[in-house]
Amino acid sequence: MAERGVRVLHCPGSNLKLGSGLAPVVELRARGISVSIGADGAACNNRLDMFDEMRLAATLQAVRHGPGRLTARDAVWMATREGARALGLDDQIGSLEPGKRADLILVDVRAPHLAPAPDPYSTLVYAARGTDVRLTVVDGRPLVEEGRLTWADPEEIAAEAREASRRLAARAGL
Repeated sequence: MAERGVRVLHCPGSNLKLGSGLAPVVELRARGISVSIGADGAACNNRLDMFDEMRLAATLQAVRHGPGRLTARDAVWMATREGARALGLDDQIGSLEPGKRADLILVDVRAPHLAPAPDPYSTLVYAARGTDVRLTVVDGRPLVEEGRLTWADPEEIAAEAREASRRLAARAGL
């Protein structure tokens, strides 16, 4: 797998919900295989929260190998740089550097559950939640500010999703 440049996408929340086992993340990474973190789809995960997925990835490897074998820094790396690499976009996204797209989030660290925050990686992986994100910028464009979409009406999106779900269920005879 390493010789052929295979990239593995680890979706721990989905794996747990479906009962499909625990991925050998530590072993894969030790062999030089790129492993990123994802959330699969809503049917297999529901929350689609990258903070949950990073936490699960790290803690599940602790169950397999002991605490610290997949560090919080490793989990953040897998969610960012390795995610970009898995998409074949690591020359454009995945890290903040000149020439790359400006994709970033701003986390409000003033919340009590994020204190005292001596290690930012550990705080992000083990304490932060998606709801702590105050700003999401993609390609330099703010998409979420203070927890609100800037580009669409969330109620309209939810209504369209419910209608699409109703049509799909009707076609399936449900």
